[in-house]
This record gives sequence, structure tokens and C-alpha cells, in this order.
Amino acid sequence: MQRHDEEYDPLRGDHVALRSRHPDDIPILHTELYNDVATRAHADSRPWRPIPPDPSLSPYAVRDLEEAAFFSVVTAQEDELAGEALLWGIDQHNRMAHLGVALRPTFRGRGLSVEVLHLLCRYGFDVRGLNRLQLETAEANRPMIAAATRAGFETEGTLREASWVLGGFVDTVVMGLLAADWRGALT
Repeated sequence: MQRHDEEYDPLRGDHVALRSRHPDDIPILHTELYNDVATRAHADSRPWRPIPPDPSLSPYAVRDLEEAAFFSVVTAQEDELAGEALLWGIDQHNRMAHLGVALRPTFRGRGLSVEVLHLLCRYGFDVRGLNRLQLETAEANRPMIAAATRAGFETEGTLREASWVLGGFVDTVVMGLLAADWRGALT
């Protein structure tokens, strides 16, 4: 059930919240997420390359505000930086976007990704008025696939050998969620 009262915050859950990216977040995200080459290789289709610790060069610097929405994931109680979340490739004409989530190593394995995905859905469907959200991830990224499934996403297909990951081609899983299905799961 959707809530629209004054106390409702679509970007806050029980355990985590989404907020704008602060400049102080960038060095932490860069060090703990970007420089984790093995994990990043399974989560991002772009090749890893060495980037100096200059916040303006970091992939976590906020850019392209028309086609992307960048969030920092923080703990709901302590406001501690837990990771990043984003909608990218926002297509207002077709009312769809892609999404991504990456948690710092100390926040993984706690089930937080499911809540982050729910918050991204609230933002995408309720705030932005999108109709479809989708994610793509390496088939070996089982934690993301499990979290997306728990959040209501359905596997729509597999792109065979579509991603180059650490010396070899791997399959990419495409998962999607429609606004109507998401709203139907809330009732």
C-alpha cells in the first residue's frame, strides 16, 4: 500500500535510506568499491582502469543529472555511509531506467540490498513516474540476483557471453520489474 502522508519518506526504509551524494562520500566509495577490482568486475560492464584519488575523476562523482540519479546509501539510524545506488539511462519517453547497487564490504551479507532496491523502486515508480526498472548483472553475481528476486524483479533473459570479466566472457542476466507488478505486490 502506498503512503502519501506527511511522515512518509519514500527514500527511507527500516534499515537504510537514500540521500544525495555528498563530496565526503566520494573518497570512501572510490576506495572501498571502485578499487575492489574483483567485485566491481562482476557488477559493472565498464572496464576497470586505475583512477587517481581525485574526487572529480571518480565514477562516484555526480554527473549527467538528466539521465541518472545518484544516491548514497546510509544506515537509517546512524546515517553511516553503506554504499551507493543509482538509476541510470533514465528514459522519460519510454518511462524506464536501469538501476545499480553497490554496498561497502562491511555492509554486505545483511540483506540490505533488498531494502535498497525497494527504495530505488519507490523513487523510480512513485517519484519519477517510471513504468519499468531493469538491472543487468553477471550471472555469477548471485547475491545481486537473489536480492533482486526478493525485491520482486523477474529474470527476463540471459545474454550469452555478453560481459568480459577478469579474463573471460560471462553471461549477463537481465531482470526487470514493472510499476503495476510492484504496486500489486504492495497490496
